[in-house]
Amino acid sequence: MIRFKQVFDFYIRSSIHVALSVYALVRMTHFMFHLPADEPMANFAFLGTIVGYNFVKYHTLARIQKSQMSNEIKLIALLSLFSLVGVGYYFLQLQLVTQIVSILFLVLTLLYTLPFFPNRKNARNWAGVKIYIVSLCWVGVTLALPLLNAHADLGSDFYLKCVQRFILIFVLILIFEILDLANDDPHLKTVPQQIGVKRTKILGLLLLLPFYFLEFLKINFIEKQLIVNVVLVVAISSFLLFANEKRSKYYTSFWVESIPIFWWLMVVFF
Repeated sequence: MIRFKQVFDFYIRSSIHVALSVYALVRMTHFMFHLPADEPMANFAFLGTIVGYNFVKYHTLARIQKSQMSNEIKLIALLSLFSLVGVGYYFLQLQLVTQIVSILFLVLTLLYTLPFFPNRKNARNWAGVKIYIVSLCWVGVTLALPLLNAHADLGSDFYLKCVQRFILIFVLILIFEILDLANDDPHLKTVPQQIGVKRTKILGLLLLLPFYFLEFLKINFIEKQLIVNVVLVVAISSFLLFANEKRSKYYTSFWVESIPIFWWLMVVFF
């Protein structure tokens, strides 16, 4: 009998959970800008995340140790293949401008993973760059693409949301970097490696201030969103304050990555 832990670990390792977080943020974008639900866009982002994240995590293993891959890795590869087919299907349903911009983010993902330049590592290993590339990709996929696909007006609210969304992802990645501090290559120069854990936590907490108060500058201001955002900021602050290198892997891979899902569910119910 397959144990629950095996299924749960597969759910995490196959990037389904992080893909749900991306899906939730896409749906949040639809809500914030009063757009009808665009399932092809949301499904494209969900399946694309599975393909992208699994490619980043497992492409080297699959290429070098193809004959020695575990059954779980083979299942993840199969899931990624089916997801890639789904990505192609939903890609064809997107607007042309959305397709073009999504290809640009695909190139950025490949740059992040593969060493394109002679005698240079991939962007994932460039000192101090990883957190900015990942945050930018999340902003693009969960905010810019849905609005482009809906032909929405990219006014001041869009730029405010870009800053907010970037801050949100940036702070969440800080939590990951704190937990990975003992295992990360020193040459990566992650934020905790450069300024220490205590200052990283202070930085994250300070960044949550503009994340919250930028909401007041929106033209389409929603009062209830302030209540939801307070709960969100408290939750993120708690995860950040209690983050340390001894925490379980599920602290980030499940709980921290659940925050966008939690945010979306609060909006749905409130």
